[in-house]
Amino acid sequence: MDGYIFDFDGTLANSGSTGILATKAAFQQFNLSIPSEERINYYTGIPIEKSFKKMAADHIFKEEEFEALLSAFREYYKVYEQENLTLFPHIKGVLQNLYHSGKRLYVVSSKHSTALKRNLEFLEIASYFEGVIGSDQVKNYKPAPDGVLYIVKQYGLSTKQTVMIGDAIFDIQMGKAAGIQTCAVTWGAHDATELAAQQPNFLIEQVDELLDL
Repeated sequence: MDGYIFDFDGTLANSGSTGILATKAAFQQFNLSIPSEERINYYTGIPIEKSFKKMAADHIFKEEEFEALLSAFREYYKVYEQENLTLFPHIKGVLQNLYHSGKRLYVVSSKHSTALKRNLEFLEIASYFEGVIGSDQVKNYKPAPDGVLYIVKQYGLSTKQTVMIGDAIFDIQMGKAAGIQTCAVTWGAHDATELAAQQPNFLIEQVDELLDL
């Protein structure tokens, strides 16, 4: 492979309980039924603009109320991320190896680009990535292929030599919809059985296996 497009949360970084704590705090602030940790984890792979409406399906939002909920989540996330956000073991070494081998690295995330870039800098891996796309930079969110298609076109990548790497079924669905290779990793949100059902080109359990794609 020449081009590596990574998801962020659950693939590169372990945000621990950050997303869960921030979601519960935001829902509580707006007197909404608080979703379970399992439900929050399941929807980690898609933007909060979509996942929050699914997790609060019994509530009809006014536009300004929903925007306020999203803003509250982002503020809570900032508070919790400093204590919880870490790289998965060996990720930095693998990125360094790929980068110095001449591979081209990118990130396509469901996270807002401001938070995504802040997190990449905090984890000291921002310099390895040629392009970074957040949820606010695409018209259609995961599993739609918009983010991947933008990267492929913008940077002149070969679809046959580019792989989407992610821990959620939505990442694999996005990569497939964009017509590129897909690699599911089992150390994040969704388990191996769920991921295998999406028929990715690669299914890996160890971070170092990324060097063999």
